[in-house]
Amino acid sequence: MHEDLVASQARNEELSKVTEELRQALQEQRGRTVVEEVALSSPPRVFPMPFAQAITDTPIPASVVPVKASFTGVEDPKAHLTTFHTQMMLSGGSDAVYCKMFVSTLQGTTLEWFVSLPTGHITNFQQFSKLFVDQYIVNKAPPMVSNDLFNVRQYQGESLRDYLNRFGAQMVRSPAKDEEMLVYAIKNGVLLGPFCEALIRAHPATFAEVRRLAVAHIADESAVAEKRGSLAPARPRAQTRI
Repeated sequence: MHEDLVASQARNEELSKVTEELRQALQEQRGRTVVEEVALSSPPRVFPMPFAQAITDTPIPASVVPVKASFTGVEDPKAHLTTFHTQMMLSGGSDAVYCKMFVSTLQGTTLEWFVSLPTGHITNFQQFSKLFVDQYIVNKAPPMVSNDLFNVRQYQGESLRDYLNRFGAQMVRSPAKDEEMLVYAIKNGVLLGPFCEALIRAHPATFAEVRRLAVAHIADESAVAEKRGSLAPARPRAQTRI
């Protein structure tokens, strides 16, 4: 009688264990079903894409070199475009590739600006460039006026090479390309010395002639600087007669 009671209790415990396992399995199955139903009923998350479909579908060739430039929203947009074009010339690419590669240079709020554009709005790089410049036109550097070249003067102690390079860098930004005015600005800015006297005697008509005239003087300056940097040998001591 006692043995039958023990066996009955064991069977009941085993039955309760199996029932609990079945209940947990049923709850897990119902949970997965609910998640799957929600996933099926929810549409996939779609990110806005301002590019037209033709641009989106264009792959970027492996030969295209990544552009080492970035735009955060505070730089000159035209200067950024110039840098981008210069680097893209190395690997080339279609108009669609230009569009995609240009997006890779945008950072922070500029990328948010791009994403905020209407879906499919951008159809070519020329349009994309115009939208970009118009958005950040306030950052454009003011153009240099011709009179600014007359403010480029050679500093005391500045080499002729450094002065001409500095003047040339400013000349690139200047809208004025009148050769006579450029030569006059050089004469006005150079320090009094051998090169200034050579300019007065030679009467160069173009900035290229000024550079050619400066070559010999730059070489002379380098030779003099090298000579000054070298130490003169010490005078030998006179031998004492015995």
